[in-house]
Amino acid sequence: MTAPYPGGCLCSAVSLTVAGEPIATRQCWCRQCQQLAAGGPTNNAIFKAEEVSIDGALASSTWTAASGNALTFHFCPMCGTQIYAQSSARPHLMTMRLGALNAGHGLKPEAVIWTDDAPEWATFDTALESWPGQPPPPSAPPAAA
Repeated sequence: MTAPYPGGCLCSAVSLTVAGEPIATRQCWCRQCQQLAAGGPTNNAIFKAEEVSIDGALASSTWTAASGNALTFHFCPMCGTQIYAQSSARPHLMTMRLGALNAGHGLKPEAVIWTDDAPEWATFDTALESWPGQPPPPSAPPAAA
């Protein structure tokens, strides 16, 4: 599937549409993501904020991430579904949870990050780019001609 990518939360109080293609897709094993994901990684797609449209109220929580940046997670206050995160270092980008996108979106992680924080039982796809900690910021794809 290609853009647009529709999605929303479990209880349907929040709906979203992403008009563009992801800049990057990643699986994150940082300790905070493990806590959010009940012990496993989070799987995310990074989009330009201007290409994301969200309808419905969101709650948020902010803390200092392992990278040192302020990280704000946005979620449905009714059902708790995580929708996206935004870093103070990159407010023009939204890190969307793949689970917030409708089934059949076809996106999958292209890189695994914060592998040094993963538990000893974690396994990584060796075909994917791997980073022991914070990777460099994603760059925007070239503009269409």
